[in-house]
Amino acid sequence: MNRIFKNLLPSNLSVLLKRLTWTILCMQLCRVVFYFSNQADFSLITANDWLIGAGFDMLTICLFYLPFITLSLLPIKFVASIWYQRVLRVLFLLLNSTLVFFNLIDVEYFRFTKKRSTVDVFEMVQGGNDLSQQLTSYFRDFWFVMLLFITFLWITNRVFTMTVNNFEQREPSIFKQFITLIISVVIAVFIGRGGFVLKPLSPIDASQFTRIENTAFVLNTPFTMVKSWSKVGVQEKHYFSLKIEKQLFNPIKTSVPQHILPNKTNVIVLILESFGNEWVGASGAKKSFTPFLDSLTNESLYFKNGIANGKKSIEAVPAIFASLPSLLEIPYISSQYGNNRIEGLPRILKKEGYSSAFFHGASNGSMKFDGFAAQVGFDNYFGRKEYNNEEHYDGSWGILDEYFNPWTARKLSEFKQPFLASLFTLSSHHPFYIPPHMRGKLLKGNEPICEAIAYGDYSLRKFFETAKKQPWYKNTVFVLCADHTAATNNPKYNQRTEMYKIPIVFFDPSGRLNKEKNQDLFQQVDILPTLLDVLNIKTNYYSYGNSYFQTHEKESVAYLDGSYYYFQNNFLLSFSQEKARYLYRLDSKSNKVVDSMKKHYKESKKMERRLKAIVQRYNRDLIHNQTTVYEKENIFHH
Repeated sequence: MNRIFKNLLPSNLSVLLKRLTWTILCMQLCRVVFYFSNQADFSLITANDWLIGAGFDMLTICLFYLPFITLSLLPIKFVASIWYQRVLRVLFLLLNSTLVFFNLIDVEYFRFTKKRSTVDVFEMVQGGNDLSQQLTSYFRDFWFVMLLFITFLWITNRVFTMTVNNFEQREPSIFKQFITLIISVVIAVFIGRGGFVLKPLSPIDASQFTRIENTAFVLNTPFTMVKSWSKVGVQEKHYFSLKIEKQLFNPIKTSVPQHILPNKTNVIVLILESFGNEWVGASGAKKSFTPFLDSLTNESLYFKNGIANGKKSIEAVPAIFASLPSLLEIPYISSQYGNNRIEGLPRILKKEGYSSAFFHGASNGSMKFDGFAAQVGFDNYFGRKEYNNEEHYDGSWGILDEYFNPWTARKLSEFKQPFLASLFTLSSHHPFYIPPHMRGKLLKGNEPICEAIAYGDYSLRKFFETAKKQPWYKNTVFVLCADHTAATNNPKYNQRTEMYKIPIVFFDPSGRLNKEKNQDLFQQVDILPTLLDVLNIKTNYYSYGNSYFQTHEKESVAYLDGSYYYFQNNFLLSFSQEKARYLYRLDSKSNKVVDSMKKHYKESKKMERRLKAIVQRYNRDLIHNQTTVYEKENIFHH
């Protein structure tokens, strides 16, 4: 058998595969140690999870070892020479020891963070945190981990030595060796990306393949490290003592059931791509491109001053379903904290017997929505793949809303009630494609997006026309909100006071919910707390928002390009570089807002303190993976 194996593969490829086989075994052995050291956290591990873990290990190895693979297979005569193999030995030992080291670190460190480590570990060290002291005690208390590392390193060196003499004197032609190199590199890149996927796999994608509780098990630390290397993290702030911080802001909240709607009412959240207030007649637009949405606001609890917590679609989903804004340089989903433990609306409602599904007509993997949907607790995801009709594909983005929207409504009738569903529309996204049969039939405006907004509104009407025919319709509360505002040339809507304003609507077909055009600030992260109250769910929850039904500050918070924007009542505070910069009045009629900080100094200081408490808590909880209702002792705050 060994002779057949040798005849099938060039000796340099055979040697490489033997060395990489040991590396794969190392990764799995590290996972075994990791599992038995943290078994209490992984009570539902299956054989499939081990296979998924092996898949992530292979992916990681291909990412790390691509230079080694290339150097090992170069079609050169002296690849088997002693000096060349010494170079490869050093590289092999360095790579293998790096993979093993990071995996073994998390054998014990995981119990504190409950997630695989990312580069924010190094940022904490650089930031003067006492992590370096913790690492010292780590190595002292868990000496067996270092012993394992040394053992792995010794065996790795032995494996390399045993394969040095496996080269055959007679090698294939240079051409065959070159073909072997090209094919091997292509295969390594393919595996390193995660296969045929829209974007390379990232840690958040692990939740698609296993239970959310097991994502840390199937992942490996080198993978989470390399995927977060270029990500920008947050720094822990110490503006106040923990006692004062809690007085100023506390994300641990308790719902207050309102008993307006029946128990077990269904929920559908419609996220409308780029439906900013600029285009909505009910929100004061001079020219409305949303006649159907306008009509719906007359029958709903409608917030004219709804606020998006970000400027990107990828920032809206965590805000709406986890009540968690993206207050960092890159969207939360894409950050190194994207695999933190969260307990969003789907998981809370699942405890009450709700099933759940997330619908988005784009290609699966777009903006990592499928991965986040699984992480936050959605049972099902339906995208372009599940729709399975390319005749309705817009050619660039996904399935046209006029087809995907009513299909979603019909699909929901297959679900057992009660259910939570989300439909994220897409046709009002660039390049603003309008299908031929609708061209010339829709209202146009000064911006290319206007006609697409009109098409999105037309498609929204088609959703409700289909929904009204479904058996679940009258037992459902609908939430409609934009994901963010669109790019614009309008000076008014480019102002910080207006650039986050979106419509947010709560529509109850039964008419029980109060019909009101509310002028107060209401942000995306307020949706989760409000729904818990209106659905009569009595629970504690983690949220950066507030329920409409409870007394609280009318506020909103966002982050963009190094600045925090904090809305409160009639003001907007801009905060950057550790100080308040501007205070703007939201009721200003001018297209050029004026700084009012000196005139409203006390108000600005009050807002600044509240914002600092929010940022302090937000950063700390992200860094230490405490974005849940369950507060626990933190090893960095003894």
